[in-house]
Amino acid sequence: MVPSPAPAVPASSLRDSAEAALRALVGREDVALREDQWTAIDALVSRRQRALVVQRTGWGKSAVYFVATRLLRERGSGPTVIVSPLLALMRDQIAAAARAGIRAATVNSANVTEWDEIHAAIARGEIDVLLCSPERLNNPAFRDEVLPRLAADAGLVVIDEAHCISDWGHDFRPDYRRIRTLLADLPGGIPVLATTATANARVTADVAEQLSVTGRLSAAGDDAAAEVLVLRGPLDRESLHLAVLDLPDPAARVAWLASSLGALDGSGIVYCLTVSAAEEVASQLRTAGLEVASYTGQTDPAERERLEQDLKDNRVKALVATSALGMGFDKPDLAFVVHLGAPSSPIAYYQQVGRAGRGVERAVVALLPGKEDRAIWEWFGSQAFPPEETVRATLAALSPDAPTSVPALETRVDLRRSRLEAMLKVLDVDGAVRRVQGGWIATGEAWSYDAERYARVAAARRSEEATMLAYQRLSPEDADACRMAFLRRVLDDPELEDGWQCGRCDACGGVTLPAAPTAEAVASAQSGLDRVGVEIVARRQWPTGLSALGLDLRGRIAPAEQAAAGRAVARLDGLGWSVPLRELLEARDGEGRPLDGETPVPLRTAAVRVLQDWDEIWTDASEPEERRTMLDGVVVVRSSTRPVLVEHLAGGLARWLGVPLLGAIGPVAEREAPDRHDVNSAIRLGGVVKRLALDSGAEALERRRVLLVDDSTDSGWTLTVASRLLRRAGAEAVHPFVLGVR
Repeated sequence: MVPSPAPAVPASSLRDSAEAALRALVGREDVALREDQWTAIDALVSRRQRALVVQRTGWGKSAVYFVATRLLRERGSGPTVIVSPLLALMRDQIAAAARAGIRAATVNSANVTEWDEIHAAIARGEIDVLLCSPERLNNPAFRDEVLPRLAADAGLVVIDEAHCISDWGHDFRPDYRRIRTLLADLPGGIPVLATTATANARVTADVAEQLSVTGRLSAAGDDAAAEVLVLRGPLDRESLHLAVLDLPDPAARVAWLASSLGALDGSGIVYCLTVSAAEEVASQLRTAGLEVASYTGQTDPAERERLEQDLKDNRVKALVATSALGMGFDKPDLAFVVHLGAPSSPIAYYQQVGRAGRGVERAVVALLPGKEDRAIWEWFGSQAFPPEETVRATLAALSPDAPTSVPALETRVDLRRSRLEAMLKVLDVDGAVRRVQGGWIATGEAWSYDAERYARVAAARRSEEATMLAYQRLSPEDADACRMAFLRRVLDDPELEDGWQCGRCDACGGVTLPAAPTAEAVASAQSGLDRVGVEIVARRQWPTGLSALGLDLRGRIAPAEQAAAGRAVARLDGLGWSVPLRELLEARDGEGRPLDGETPVPLRTAAVRVLQDWDEIWTDASEPEERRTMLDGVVVVRSSTRPVLVEHLAGGLARWLGVPLLGAIGPVAEREAPDRHDVNSAIRLGGVVKRLALDSGAEALERRRVLLVDDSTDSGWTLTVASRLLRRAGAEAVHPFVLGVR
């Protein structure tokens, strides 16, 4: 059904209706639309135009589409479809819509049991707004059965957080590019609104291209129904007081947090770059007596919702979070945002700090960068679009008729699952593959590898990293130094004037952070970070489809061939012992080869402490000095890259335990080269199985309990296969031990 043109309504009457809808939405009688809000609403309702609104967080972008929805529904239009990226955002938006008398519902992975009733309610005209995730757009049933009806009957289509469309942006999501298909299928006359707070000029232009619109800046009042109306406002946030505090190491940064958060007004967010760091910092702050909790991509969805509400209700001082707590989280009185480690992009940084100060006059925003930040940026950068030969191999492995599941595809393509799935989404958007029930098929359509674009995106990423480093280096001694001016400049704020300064940041004299921590506080934090010991959970299941690799392995690993739970000194993506471990395991010579040498003394001590605290390898005793180890010996996993390190570590642990070295497991002669670590689980396992063998010189292992020593573990397959070899050789138990967990 093609919507009929809206009946002519005098502009003054339409604006009065829009103002009334706004007052119902916010629950106040003293509010009025901003001029750009009204311009966007008028374009959507009166001219059924496409609009791109780029405005700072807290400006009121959601008010535009809810008010426009109210007006369009009153004029007989169909429901609004909002593509929204986060469940947290959806929950807040549904609550906001209800206040304005707008009936909203969502379809997402957390409410599958409600989908049928929601679809029926849409058909009955009982839903005004349907929110769906971008991933839902390619769910086969939703895409083929529900979406066409919505596209035909929609009154308004909204793409929230539209910067996700652009691979020039900090948070590109391949699923968002499916929106082009959605828009292409819309009948004429259905207005479209795209909104974001975080887009520089390049991202704005790319979003406009992805929306199939011209993307030129249009002055209010232009009669440009065939073109997009782009409304970009100033990015200054008058409540934000920006500062950077450069401290020497993780202990000093954690100590500053522990001593300073209590002095900051209200509640807020502490951002960390990795899951391990967030959990570690949260634990440290709780030990210091602060009411905090960790919030990451690994947090259960129900727990996330509870934690979000705890923060909104000020039941916690802070959530220590990764970027999983970002877009859409709405707490107007959020009083501070602290970053323990810098995001790699100024756009990402501005987006995250924009959570603060939306409804308060003053909010503190502090960045505590770390030396380890660049290594983390590099890892995230390595997850970019794969090389052409890998993509071609994937296309060749897919049939045009019979679907192939991702686990089956893993046996034919040497990519980690997360990267493989992201690549398939891009290929799907490009039309080369298609997701169907049961997996993926090849479409047979011509596809070209856009190497030039991928290289430009990688170069843009490196440029953004350099920009973040420049932001950190700003100081009051620099001419016209101002942190907010710096961010506004790199985000191409159209209203930034030459020489403008905010007067609120540490570079231009408007904020003073709590003092650097005392030596005693740093020592206390260091003591907390000095905890060692991470459990390594043994593999229990073989991947599917290994027969394609010539391996007769399937199902559950036989209990008689399994490893026991193991231990590591620390994870490599955290703080504390993670720092020296990363320095050791990532050290390279001038030609890029791993540096090798004896285990550094501090790590020897840390390894011994892990063994001392590992109850499973000791007999029970009333006094610690009366314990004796239940281990009968040590076996080393020989290394092609760090043989000295691994053998020195294994020998030292054997001497400390008072048990013999029983031998080694190592690569067979024709496969001395180490396997890649950036491949998926099945490919990694296939390489390990073909590479490892028990040395012929190993002593008899019958009924022996063995400590299996390696330098690090990632997928866990080296330890799993090595343990299986030892168990099949007669070992009663195998306890893996490594320095670091990747």
